Amino acid sequence: MVFTEILQKYPEASIIVLATAVSLISILITKYFTNQNRMKELKARQKELSKLSKEFRTDIKKVTEINKEIMELTMEMMKHSLKPMIITLIPLLLLFWWVGQTFSTVLPKWIWYYIIAGIASSLIFRKLLKVV
Repeated sequence: MVFTEILQKYPEASIIVLATAVSLISILITKYFTNQNRMKELKARQKELSKLSKEFRTDIKKVTEINKEIMELTMEMMKHSLKPMIITLIPLLLLFWWVGQTFSTVLPKWIWYYIIAGIASSLIFRKLLKVV
């Protein structure tokens, strides 16, 4: 296949572009399938509670109450992020299988290129698109 040959000719660049594209798609799915306003509220409340927890670190009872609320907020945030994860899971697994088949002979350590490019592009896209 011509497309695969082109990708294998420039494996590093291909993987970096692929990881960046997957990261963008994943971030967009997260942005549009989660309630971003609610996620921001939850994150802000968690931050407040963390500060309170540091203030009351000597009062075990108060810290326990604060930690309980933090856990409840964390669970709600996980529920919100579950839907985008389910949407992207199967396509990502298939993509990883294909990438492994395509690049393992020409670039055995392709996964490291993918991970580094994916993390970097994800951080950038999250900031640019204001995704929590």
